[in-house]
Amino acid sequence: MVRNVASDIAELEDEDFYLLSGLEQGMRFSEWVARGKVPEFSRLTSEEVDYRIDRCETRGLLERKTIQYVGYQLTFEGYDALALHTFAERDTLEGVGAPLGVGKESDVYEVRSYRPLALKFHREGYTEFREVNREREYTADHDHVSWLYTARKAAEREYETLESLYPTVSVPRPIDHNRHAIVMDRIDAVELARSKLDPAQARPVLDLVLEEMTTTYREGYVHADMSEYNVFVDTDGVTVFDWPQAVPTDHENADELLVRDIENIVGYFQRKYPGAVGDLDTDGLAESIRTDSFDTSKPFLD
Repeated sequence: MVRNVASDIAELEDEDFYLLSGLEQGMRFSEWVARGKVPEFSRLTSEEVDYRIDRCETRGLLERKTIQYVGYQLTFEGYDALALHTFAERDTLEGVGAPLGVGKESDVYEVRSYRPLALKFHREGYTEFREVNREREYTADHDHVSWLYTARKAAEREYETLESLYPTVSVPRPIDHNRHAIVMDRIDAVELARSKLDPAQARPVLDLVLEEMTTTYREGYVHADMSEYNVFVDTDGVTVFDWPQAVPTDHENADELLVRDIENIVGYFQRKYPGAVGDLDTDGLAESIRTDSFDTSKPFLD
């Protein structure tokens, strides 16, 4: 798990951020930034670089490696510090609170601000870079791709999708974005996977999810990773989250991904609430979503 560096921000000085930003720039060209290149990228003197490297390395914001040369790269903690520094300068947030969720490809924290907000750090590419790089479309056409780029592009795509969908689709309201981090509304609800619905509620809740998928398709997107882990449920309805892998409806694989999304979410309800949902024609459901004619899942009972 990546350490929460929010408490370190007050201790860091402008020159520390110059160093971290310089490494960020250098990592656009190589995985490890040669020590001799750091003054150029950070615009600090060689002596100042040595001092700042010690300060930042002690805090776990960068790491060094001796290969054919001594090289440095940001850790995710260092990248987090840069994003938090920018959010603080913009007055987007006042502080970072407790973790709301920690996953393989993202960490989410509560935010201390003027309203209930959540801060999401994308983690794609750091520990399993090669696998993620092959799977994610937004890095497929680049020869040299650092984990910073992978995580930043994931955040950019998710933020752009949220901006396009909100408020027509029930998604968290996007507030701000920087690098690999997104600030959005915090949803006080229960993850569908952890909810315990009355069996009589199962089909109506499934229909709510399918309605959101229909509206999403009408707005030009397919979620492409729909599951019980990407839906919140509360008394007001459902909220769909986690959108970095969303594709436009004119994508060559959009229809296939839509069917997969439907099979995933329908399959979950069938497993958890057997008998309450029944066998559904997922191809028929997909066609009703594509044609914007979905109203209820009842006509699609096999």
